[in-house]
Formats: sequence, structure tokens, C-alpha cells
Amino acid sequence: MLELRGIGRSFGDRRVLDDVSFTVGRGRLTGFVGGNGAGKTTTMRIILGVLAAHSGTVTFDGRPVDASRFGYMPEERGLYPKMKLAEHLTYLARLHGFDKHVASGKAHALIDRLGLAERADDPVENLSLGNQQRAQVAAALVHDPEVLVLDEPFSGLDPMAVEVVQGVLSERAAQGVPVLFSSHQLDVVERLCDDLVIIAGGKVRAAGPREELRRAHGTERHELVVDGDLGWLRDRPGVRVDELAGGAATFEADAATAQEVLRVALAAGPVRTFAPVRPTLAEIFREVIADETTVPADVAAATGTPVEVAR
Repeated sequence: MLELRGIGRSFGDRRVLDDVSFTVGRGRLTGFVGGNGAGKTTTMRIILGVLAAHSGTVTFDGRPVDASRFGYMPEERGLYPKMKLAEHLTYLARLHGFDKHVASGKAHALIDRLGLAERADDPVENLSLGNQQRAQVAAALVHDPEVLVLDEPFSGLDPMAVEVVQGVLSERAAQGVPVLFSSHQLDVVERLCDDLVIIAGGKVRAAGPREELRRAHGTERHELVVDGDLGWLRDRPGVRVDELAGGAATFEADAATAQEVLRVALAAGPVRTFAPVRPTLAEIFREVIADETTVPADVAAATGTPVEVAR
């Protein structure tokens, strides 16, 4: 398990991380979410030892971190542009102690898995931006790291490539590897992550298993679908209707009132669906960072959160 406890970091008089604490469990995919300047990249660099924390500890399985056992993908592309893709990945594997034959095998296996087989002998600089992103993912994985830390691994990928990278990360997690990844693509995080860490203003605002956070931040909303018309629902005491179209409605009510609604609906005819409505990650994110003012445009679009323009 990767564990951060009380991490603090300042740049001059500016406190950028304040008592950051969370864990990334073995075999767990942990999404790390926050607006621009929230502290995600600084936290990741401290995990890798690229930056020193001014307070707190980072441990892996209770011991100080050995960064050579980690796979790291920075947000900025860092591959050698003139090197051929397969040659480059083989070189990176050899830096971690694999002999040439084994390193080449690992490189080509990843190239195939990530859909880059036809580009194996292309210089990195000749790859499209999306393929360069997949190459970056391969570079983080080629030495079979014990922990994965990935900064925006889905940036610039088309939907098909997103699915491929999701699959690769899920496979590594299934092998027991702790995976921490940041992303502004909240729909991808919601589909992929087991656990979630939301950071804002250098502080962790929420952390835990995805479904626990959905329950904790959910309102008492319910979905009801019947064969008839639900117009009567608007007149029920204690019910606030969010959406209603014929026989389908989403409404807010406490548990007792919702059960009374269900009884009325059943008396009127067949009920096709009655279920609680859990909040999306976008809704949780919006609630948790409600006081923050620096939210990236893509996250703001997904969540409906206003963006303050820096002056």
C-alpha cells in the first residue's frame, strides 16, 4: 500500500500542500481529481521523490519509498524524440536491469497491447500526439513497476485509445499494483476508479471508495418509472420533483415519503423502476470544491462550476 501522511509543501510564502493524507491500496485504481493549481502534480512529484516534502511522510508497504520500483508518467511528454519507439522502450527497460532480450520482449508486448505495433520502428517525434501519449504510458509500464503514478494519462486520447489504456491499467491493478492517476476527464475517472481523492487548495477535501463517497454526498433522490402518468407526483407533500416526463420521474424525498410514493404508484399499476439516484463524480466534485475559484475549463464544463478568470 502507498501511504501519504501529513504531506506539506510550500514555495516561498505560498503553501501549496497542507496536511495531505491518503492511501492507494494494492490492486486499487485511485483517481486523483482537482482543479488547476490544486496540488495534484506537486503531490505526485513528492511521491516520486522529485520534490521534497517540507513535512509528512510517503511510505510503500510501511517502508520509505524506493522510486526505482515505481512507474511514473508526467503530464509533460519526456521521451527522446529521435529514438524509435521500440528501441526507446527497450532502452528504458534495460535501465531497470533487464537484459536486452527480455527488455525487447517487454517493449514489443506493450507496443502490441497499446495498439502501436505498426509504429514500433517510427521515431517518437513522428507519432501523432495521441500515439505519443500511449507511448508515454508504455514507458511508465515497461519495467513492471510495483506502483503506478500517472499524471493525466488520458489527455489527448480518442475514445478508442482511452478504452485501450483503461484496459491496460485495469490489468496492472488486477495483478496487485496500486495505481494512482489524475485526470480532468471525470467520466473516465468515474468509470475506472475504485477509490477517489479530491484535492482543492492544497488540501484533501474528500477521499475514499467511490461508492462510499457517492452515498456520503448523495441527496435523497429517487428514480421512478411506471406505465402510466406521474403528473400526480408534483402534488405529493414532501416531494420535490427534479424531472418528470410522462411515466418517468426523478424526485427528492426522505425515505418514508419515497416509500409512500412507491405504494401509491403500485396501487395505480405496474412499476418498472424504483431506485435511489446516486450523485455522479461531477456532482460530488462540484459540491466538494464549491468554495474554490480556479477550476479548469474542461472540469467546469463537466460540472457546471463557474470559472474565475485570473487577473
